[in-house]
Amino acid sequence: MSPPPVTVAFCPQPPLLLPAVSGVPGAALTGLRAAACAAVTTLLAASPAVVLVVGDGLDGVRCGPGDSGDLRGHGVDLDLPFAGPAAPGGLRVPLPHLIGAWLLDEVGHTGARLGVGPGDLAAALAGAPGPVGVLAMGDGSARRTEKAPGALDPDAGPFDGGVAAALAAGDPVALAGLDPAAGERLLAAGVPVWRSVGAALAGHAFRGGVGYDDAPFGVGYLVATWTPR
Repeated sequence: MSPPPVTVAFCPQPPLLLPAVSGVPGAALTGLRAAACAAVTTLLAASPAVVLVVGDGLDGVRCGPGDSGDLRGHGVDLDLPFAGPAAPGGLRVPLPHLIGAWLLDEVGHTGARLGVGPGDLAAALAGAPGPVGVLAMGDGSARRTEKAPGALDPDAGPFDGGVAAALAAGDPVALAGLDPAAGERLLAAGVPVWRSVGAALAGHAFRGGVGYDDAPFGVGYLVATWTPR
């Protein structure tokens, strides 16, 4: 039996995507937000039975209905549910999954969603009941400019360029082969997620498309989609 089809949206995870954090956005942020919403809309156009939101911060557990988090660590007194109202005793949801859940809500997704960590993606895909959407959350290098969170590194731009090329080509092998040591040195938070997506989807054939590739705040932000061939 063939595995169910998988569609992927790759989005960054800055809290600035949320209007409650950014306030009135400039042109760069408006473009980033529009590209991310467009990618998630493409993901949902495939009518997935479940959307797997994959991001760092979940180790051996999954988040779903009743779980929630907040943005108080980012200067905003805002609680965000992952799926439906927060429940007493629910899991505390990491930032990548909160931003992913906000994007799903923003484009009107009301179907099933499940938050997983990079190490759990392959198992979650294997247990999916039908067509799957993967919303992969992660930023590129945070060393792209002098004003970036990390010191400027001349390798940051080429590294992010290699990621963009792999996303544009719909190439799981290239994505799985990203150098984790280089990603850590360049403060590229998305590398573990990207590597896991590439490894979990080896053997799948995709059409890739990049909708955003820039570093307006010194951090590489990539938005892309993979649709099945």
